[in-house]
Amino acid sequence: MLGSLILLWISFCLLLFLFRTQRPKNFPPGPRPVPVFGNLLQLNLKNPLDDLKKLAERYGKVFSLYIGSRPAVVVSGVQAMKEALVTRSVEFAGRPQGLMINDITNNKGVVMVNYGSYWKEQRRFALMMLRNFGMGKQSMEERILGEISHIISHLEKNAGKTTDPQTLFHKAASNIICSVLFGTRYEHDDEFLKLIIRIFTENSKMANGPWSMAYDSLPWLRGFPLPFRKAFQNMETMKKFTADLVAQHQKTRIPGDPRDFVDSYLDELEKRGDDGSSFSERQLVYFLLDLHFAGTDTTSNGLLTAFLYLTTHPDVQERCQREIDVVLGEKEQASYEDRHRMPYVQAMIHEVQRVADTVPLSVFHATTKDTQLMGYDIPKGTLIIPNLSSVLNEESQWKFPHDFNPENFLNQQGEFVKPEAFMPFSAGPRMCLGEGLARMELFLVLVTLLRRFQFVWPEDGGVPDYTLVFGITQTPKPYRMGIRLRGTQRG
Repeated sequence: MLGSLILLWISFCLLLFLFRTQRPKNFPPGPRPVPVFGNLLQLNLKNPLDDLKKLAERYGKVFSLYIGSRPAVVVSGVQAMKEALVTRSVEFAGRPQGLMINDITNNKGVVMVNYGSYWKEQRRFALMMLRNFGMGKQSMEERILGEISHIISHLEKNAGKTTDPQTLFHKAASNIICSVLFGTRYEHDDEFLKLIIRIFTENSKMANGPWSMAYDSLPWLRGFPLPFRKAFQNMETMKKFTADLVAQHQKTRIPGDPRDFVDSYLDELEKRGDDGSSFSERQLVYFLLDLHFAGTDTTSNGLLTAFLYLTTHPDVQERCQREIDVVLGEKEQASYEDRHRMPYVQAMIHEVQRVADTVPLSVFHATTKDTQLMGYDIPKGTLIIPNLSSVLNEESQWKFPHDFNPENFLNQQGEFVKPEAFMPFSAGPRMCLGEGLARMELFLVLVTLLRRFQFVWPEDGGVPDYTLVFGITQTPKPYRMGIRLRGTQRG
C-alpha cells in the first residue's frame, strides 16, 4: 500500500513538472527539460558558455532553457541584445526574484533591486553622488593617480624580478572606490584589505557557479549546510564591516558638509525623515556593498587581463609605449583627457575589455510585462540571460573575433572607433553604474605603468594560458610577469 502511494506521488510530481514545463505558445524554442533539474544536466555548470553557444547555433539567437522548473530565455548576438536591452529596454529591465543572489542581498542595494520607483530613486542618487565626488573630473584623476603611486612602489621593488599581480590590482581598485564611499584607504599589506579581496573573489565565483545553480534550481536544498552557505557567511562579514563604518560616520560627520558617499547618504536620510522613501540605513549598507564590489572586481580583472596580453604581445606593448611617450612628452602625469590623442592605446584598452569578457552573462534580467523579442512572445516575469560573451565574440561584428588585436577598434585611417557590439558593461537602463570610473581607472593605470615599466612574460612561465575562470565575473588564471624599468621615466 505504502509503495503504491509513493509511486502515485512520484507520478503526480512528474506530471506536475511536465505540465509546468510546457513551453507557452510562441515561446522561444530550446532543449527538452528533464524532471526536477530542467536543462541543468545539459550544461557544464563550471563554465556553461560553450554549451550556450552550441544551443544558440541549434535553436537561434533567442532560445529557452529551464533552470529546474523555471523557464529562462537566453539572448545572444548583437541584434537580439539591442532589441532586448535598448529598443525594449524598460520591458527587459527587471530582475528575477527567488535566486541565491536575491537572498544574499535581501533584494536591497541597487544591482538586484527590481525595476521600479525604488530602483530609480537609488540609482539616480548613486549617479549624482559619484559625479559629485569626481567621476569624470580631475578630482577623481587625483584619487586614482594617488593610488597608482602605491602600485609603482611595489613594481619598483620588484624591478628585474617577477611578481604575481593577482591581488595587486584588486587592492588598488578597492582603495579607489573606498576613498569615494568611505573616505579611507588601506595599506596593501593590511589584513582586512586582503579579507575583502578574498570575499569578493569567492562570491563572484560562487554567484554563477554550480552550487548557485543548485540553490536556484532545487529550493529544497536551501536548508542544508552545503557549500553555498559560504557566500551567505561572506556577506554577513562584509555587512558587519560596512555597518561599522556607517556607525563611525554617524559619530564623526558634520551634517551638510559631506566627506564621502556615506555622509551624503546620511544627509539625504536625515533630510527625508520618515517620508516612506527607499532611503534607510539598512539600504545604505547593501548599497555600499554593491558599489564596493562592482568598483573592485570588474576593474581589477580588466587590469589582470591587460597585463597578461601585454606581456605576451610585446609588439602591442611597444606600440602603446611609443604613442604614450610622444603624446605625454615632458608632462609629469597622464590626464584622462590625453586619451583623445592616443587612438592606439584606446584601441588596446577596449580590446582588453572585449577579450576579458568580465561579466559574460551580465546580471540576469527579467521582463517587467508581457512582451516580444525577435518575434517570440515572452511573458512577464520571465528570467532573461543576456549572453554578453556572444556579442563580444560575434564573428560578423569583429575583424578579429577570436584574437587579441587592437585593430578591432581602429579604422583604416588608424582612428579609434567603437563598434556597436562593444557591450562589456551591458546596455540600457541597467548598464553598469561605474562604467565611467572603470574606464578612467583602466586608462590612467595602464598609461602610467606602461610609461615607467616594461612588462615581460617570464622565461620559465611556460605557455601562456588565456582561459578565463568563470563566475559572475571572469578572471584570468594566476600568472607571473617580469618587471623592467624603462629608460624614459616620468612622474
